[in-house]
Amino acid sequence: MALIYVIEDDASIREIEEYALKNAGFEVKAFEKATPFFDKLEEILPDLIILDVMLPDENGIDIVKQLRNSSFTRDIPVIMVTAKTSELDLVKGLENGADDYVKKPFSVMELISRVKALLRRTLDDDVKKLELDGLVIDKERHEVKIDDNLIELTFKEYELLYYLTINKGIVLRRDQIMERIWGIDYEGESRTLDMHIKTLRHKLGEFGGRIRTVRNVGYVIE
Repeated sequence: MALIYVIEDDASIREIEEYALKNAGFEVKAFEKATPFFDKLEEILPDLIILDVMLPDENGIDIVKQLRNSSFTRDIPVIMVTAKTSELDLVKGLENGADDYVKKPFSVMELISRVKALLRRTLDDDVKKLELDGLVIDKERHEVKIDDNLIELTFKEYELLYYLTINKGIVLRRDQIMERIWGIDYEGESRTLDMHIKTLRHKLGEFGGRIRTVRNVGYVIE
């Protein structure tokens, strides 16, 4: 049973999240502030974190930065919950290490689906290492390198790059990618994919230009 930490200062939302996750079979620890959350991290690490952006004692994005800067917590998947809807705010969260996000108000079904998708930490493919010119994706180490330089990616960015690379030269439809990486039909939420592509291209530098947008269809890595 996966252990999930929920950090949310709104009591009603926190109770809904905790109730829904427990009903879905997860073990849940809920916090209204960042301080007790960090104290609990010293005792036991969770399998996933659901984190509100606006907290009374610390900003959620700053918390993600701290998690990613620690060797103990850098690989824990993080879903950010935010009432902010501007692209800048969402991209900022993803760029600083969040793996996914949900916007308030959200449905319980959506939250559970995203949690389950993010906890599926391995893809079905048996390929252990992919190489494309200077790009090397080591599945066993969960590492990405370009010309022997390590590229730091979030869990979802890694899965997205892996899926594109194993299908190199093949145009993948947006719905195909969304279903494979997020495991849910994201009708009306396609910006999730676009923002992950944007941050992935940026982190890959010049190599990021090989991820091509096919207008009205999807993406392909060349």
